[in-house]
Order: sequence, then C-alpha cells, then structure tokens
Amino acid sequence: MYKLGIDVGGTNTDAAILDENLNVIVSTKTHTTKDVETGIKNAIHAVVNEKDIDVNQITQAMLGTTQATNAIVERKNLGKVGILRIGYPATASILPYTEWPEDIAAILSNRYALIHGGYEFNGDPIVPFSEQEVKEKLTEWKGEIDGLAVVGVFSSINDDQEKRVAELAHEILGADFPVSTSSSIGSIGLIGRENATILNAALNKVIKNVTNGFSNALAKENITKAQEYLCQNDGTLMSLEYAAKYPILTIGSGPTNSIRGAAYLSKSKNALTVDIGGTTSDIGVLTNGFPRESSKAVTVGGVRTNFRMPDVLSVGLGGGTIVRVKDDGSVAIGPDSVGYAITEKALVFGGDTLTTTDIAVRLGLCQVGDPKLVESIDGSIAQEAMAKIAEILEDGIDQMKTSAEDVDVILVGGGAVIAPTKLRGVKQIIKNEFGGVANAIGATIANIGGEYEKVYQYVEVKRSDALADVEKQAAQQAIMAGANPDTIKVVEVTEVPLAYAPGETTRVKTKVVGEIA
Repeated sequence: MYKLGIDVGGTNTDAAILDENLNVIVSTKTHTTKDVETGIKNAIHAVVNEKDIDVNQITQAMLGTTQATNAIVERKNLGKVGILRIGYPATASILPYTEWPEDIAAILSNRYALIHGGYEFNGDPIVPFSEQEVKEKLTEWKGEIDGLAVVGVFSSINDDQEKRVAELAHEILGADFPVSTSSSIGSIGLIGRENATILNAALNKVIKNVTNGFSNALAKENITKAQEYLCQNDGTLMSLEYAAKYPILTIGSGPTNSIRGAAYLSKSKNALTVDIGGTTSDIGVLTNGFPRESSKAVTVGGVRTNFRMPDVLSVGLGGGTIVRVKDDGSVAIGPDSVGYAITEKALVFGGDTLTTTDIAVRLGLCQVGDPKLVESIDGSIAQEAMAKIAEILEDGIDQMKTSAEDVDVILVGGGAVIAPTKLRGVKQIIKNEFGGVANAIGATIANIGGEYEKVYQYVEVKRSDALADVEKQAAQQAIMAGANPDTIKVVEVTEVPLAYAPGETTRVKTKVVGEIA
C-alpha cells in the first residue's frame, strides 16, 4: 500500500510516494502550471512511472497548495460575498471592510448589513435578535452573491444566532449555498474574525477548482482507489468535503508541510526549520513535532485576520536570488529572483544572470549544471556573496529563536544547496537526501486534525467541564475532517485568562489529531 503526497507551490509542484512503513519510495520536483490540474498530473505521472508503481496500491492521496493564498494576493477567482454582522447598534462605529485594500473589497462586492443582535462577553443578549432583518437582506441578495459570511458579536461564547442565520440562508438561498460562520473560523476579536470569515466565503470557487483539479489529475493517472485529502495550515489533513467548508484553512499549508516533512526526515521534535525555495526562505519553529502557531494577527493579501497560522518568517533568499556586483566591488544579494526560470537564466545553466546557485557551485557546495560556466567568477566575490547569504539566514534564525542558545537547524527545500555549511547561532545543520521535497513528504505523513476554542467564565462553568467540552468539540471537528474517532488524542491545550472580563473569563483552545478513518 502506498501514500501519495503532492505540494503545489508558486514555482514547483513536488510529489512523493511513501510505502506503508512511511519509507520514501520515489520523489520528484516539476514546474507548477497555470492550471493547477496539469501540474499535479505531471508530478503524479513522473513519480508513478519512475518506479513503475502499481496505481491500484495507492490508497491515500494528500495535497498541499498555495492556491488560496495566491488567489487573495493576486485578487483572482474570488467570489462575491455578502456579510451579515449580528451586532447592531453596538458595532456600528466600525463597519465591515474597514482598513481593507479598496481593490479586494470591490472584487468581493463590498456588500454588507448590520443586524440587530449579538451577545455580551458573559453570553447575555445585547439586543433582541431580528430574524426578519436577516430574511429581508438574504432575499435582496439572492442571485447576487456567491457566498455568505455570518459574524456575531461574542459568538465564541454563544453561536446560536450565527447558526440560525445559516439555517435561514439555506432556506432562502438554497441547501447547498456556501455559508461561513465566524465562530468556526476565527478567534476572539470581532474585526479579525470577521475578516477571516469573509475571506473564507470568498474562496469557495478557488477551493472547488483545486479539489476538482486534484481529483481529475488522479483519475487521469488511473488512481481511483485513493482517499483524497487537503493539507491544513497547522500540519494536519482534512477531507475534501471539510475543505469545501473551510478553504481558508489551506492558507499557510505549504510552509507547514515543509516543517512537518523536515521533522519526519530528521526525526527531530524541537528545532528550527529553514525551507529554501527558488525565491524565498521560510524559517519555522518545530515544537513537539508540530509547527509553532503564530501568536500575532496574520495579514493575508493586505487583510488582517486572526485565524490560526504557523509562525513562519519569510526572507528574500532563494536558489534563484540574483547576485549583483556594484561599481565599488561590493556584493548585493536580491531580493529579486529569476524564480522558476533558473534553469534558463542562471550562469551555471548557460544563462546570463548571476544567482546564489552560481555562487554555491563556484565554491564547490553543490554540483548542478555545468561548473565550468562559473569558473570565471572571482573567488573573493564568491566568498563575499556567501558571507552575505549566511548573514541573511543567521539574522532570520535569530529572529525566530526564543533564547540566545545555539539551536539545531533542519535544512530543506530545493534551494538548500546555497546554504553554507556553518552558521552562527546554530549548533548543527541537519540535511536529508529527500529534503528537496520535504513539503510533499510532510503532506504524506500528516494525520487528520481538529481545533476548537471558546470563552468560558470559570465562576459559572467548572474548569474541568470547560476543558472537557472544548476537547469534545475539537474531536468532533477532527471526525468531520475525516479522523478515526478511536485514534483521536489531544496534542495541545491553551488557556488564556481575559484580564478585562470578570468572573475568571478564560479563552480555552484545544488541538487534537487522529489517524485517517
């Protein structure tokens, strides 16, 4: 039995096949295509045929993709969204789309309404909830929106009103109409949670294209017996049906897959990971085998949100980063890159652009292309360029460390060949022969995940009951995403007291993982 993992990046589409013992059988790196389906098909075709794999033995197929992120950043293929905020008049001073870039707000239709309702921090209603206002607005928007974002004040405490709006939306707009409720997507904080919910509603068409392309690519390669999954941004998996409801959870899955793949290849549970691609290097933190979650609000395509994301620092350094020699003889690194055109433009491949890969080949760090084509590079210039490369990596690593002590660094990615053999602040650099496709391997080894958070007042609800409730809800999310209920285990519990609220008000969050059902 085999597992097939695929990761679609902006430049490359990587694929790997692992056996039932999670040993890597074959891997490949191909170019990403304009239509996601062709790139996936090419990668699958390459790995299946290289080792003459029996496609009937592939029982699971996992896909990690940056398509949702790219759609937001590039403003492409996003749907029209209607926003119903349950919180009038309490929230009228700050309207939806506040501080959004004007171009994306216009694309998403800039259509919203504030509805009477919402809750106080203790779960008491602010004002009576108005179903009539909801019905009128949904009837008005019928045929004009592609998705609905429902956002209630303090729905993290009580989501009854959000659920009722979703029911009315399905009655009026259709049983299959996409509805995103903020209580199931974002964290505490109305605006950040609202923004994440709006983006989730806007990504319905994007995720549909991705899942259809994935399924079609598998079918064209006669892989018909495999269960299909998409990667979440916390290093776990979800079913295609679950992804259709929560497409925003795929954002950030690329760096996360690399972190998880790095952990698997190195057998490490705590380390820093550096994934060097063609254009950027993503530096992440591995904690107890999973990516460290960001504690800050995350900005995606100029939109500030507060849903869960891995804590990753991206720096402008990759295998295709352009190296320039200034008039005074000093060397500058990037931040621009030749990207996926490296095999055409880099000196070592017969091009006319000096890149970091040329420097690495000149210094004997790797053997790619034709080394004779870079022999003319002055040795002192090459040494200075490598010192600048080391400085960029060292600065990034220092920013992600939590102490001044030296740390282990796991080096992965197709551009990892440009990294020096030693870095200040690093105890040891760990590499693996399959590090170039760590992202595809990370997708392949992942379990199903579930996460849930809610605000409780411990004077009203026992702490033990609150923890049990959150664990139960997180497990339910994992089961909905495709986990075997008997294998679910808790991997993280977080309690954050809210100092501004009385009654020992505490935000409780639990993350669970389980094996594929």
